Amino acid sequence: MSTLLNLPARAVLPRRSRVSAALRRGLWWGVLSLTGGVERRGRLPRGGCVVVANHSSHADTAALLAALDARHSPAIGAAADYWFASPWRRRICRRLAAGFPVRRGGGGMEDLLTMAGELRAGRAVVLFPEGTRAEDGALGSFHRGALVLAEEAGVPVVPVGIAGTDRLLPKHGRLRSALVRVTIGEPLPSAVSPDEARDAVMALHARTSAEPLRDSATRCRVAGVVTSRWGVPLAFCWAFAEALSWPLMPELLLGAVCVAVPRAALKMSLGALAGSLAGGLLALQLASAGIHLPAPLTTDRMRAEVRHELALEGASAVRHQPWNGIPFKVYGAEAGRAGVPAADWLTASAAARGSRTLTVGLAFAGFGLLLRRHRRRYGRYLVLLGGGFAAGLSLIVHGWG
Repeated sequence: MSTLLNLPARAVLPRRSRVSAALRRGLWWGVLSLTGGVERRGRLPRGGCVVVANHSSHADTAALLAALDARHSPAIGAAADYWFASPWRRRICRRLAAGFPVRRGGGGMEDLLTMAGELRAGRAVVLFPEGTRAEDGALGSFHRGALVLAEEAGVPVVPVGIAGTDRLLPKHGRLRSALVRVTIGEPLPSAVSPDEARDAVMALHARTSAEPLRDSATRCRVAGVVTSRWGVPLAFCWAFAEALSWPLMPELLLGAVCVAVPRAALKMSLGALAGSLAGGLLALQLASAGIHLPAPLTTDRMRAEVRHELALEGASAVRHQPWNGIPFKVYGAEAGRAGVPAADWLTASAAARGSRTLTVGLAFAGFGLLLRRHRRRYGRYLVLLGGGFAAGLSLIVHGWG
């Protein structure tokens, strides 16, 4: 009984430190979700540990802060001559990355050993033993500092492999969309050699990079069409037909294609906008000439409401279209019957349709980025999208019946 009472209690980091770590984790998870997503495999062991990882991009820090458990309140070793060279960089590094300075030109070992107490208290200290970002994904030799720190604090060394950050934010390159994956390996003893630690990180990095991303065959076929020369013409023709008679709104098409290929959202949205404007202008001309096209899934009450709005506001009445659920083709046809000038109609409808079409397209693109790591479920998403659209359309038609 006395032996049990004499056992040391498990170290628990201060609540403020854990809350700050949780906020940082949420921040960087959100940022990486918008740029392609982040996945994690494995977990850190209980208690303090020294995390060693490959380093090819400034985004590696964000990836680790998003992936590592907040209960370890991870601290990142950062180059003192770069991240602490000016007050604003120092503030950014400390507040957003929990960074601490490590000198690269002498004195770096002393800087590392100041973290021994933090490790014993249960914190995770993250270091990039290569000392700088590697070129072309190749791992350089590991310095001993991280291993000396682990041995001094009596904590394990945890290898981590990071893949995707070199595509997300290449060295000397620009930010682009890419999925980031982080694999946490099994703990190594503190007495491990630099070569053994490097081999463990290299194996995790290679395995993580080579692991295929599961995808949906349907999404691949949709992406093939969208990225081909037929993508924009498809969006144009769909919206053009809807502005005349076709009952399915271009937003349904954007919901399918912008989630499948987020990077194509802007051009597909602009194609749909151009088709809507061209179709709406033609609908106005045909109606003014007394030609009446079929308008399925519309009601007499919709047409009466649009006539009332046009009588009060003229061409600017189309600004209500994005919000009231009445199809754009009803506005185009009724504007023609009311004798609205084509130039006024084109200007007003460009503003109304432009705000709606571009907002919807970019919103679905953002949703596609958030769901990128779940793209194998794209077929299910299409079913939900179609079902939701059908339900919404039924409610609109019923409400205007």
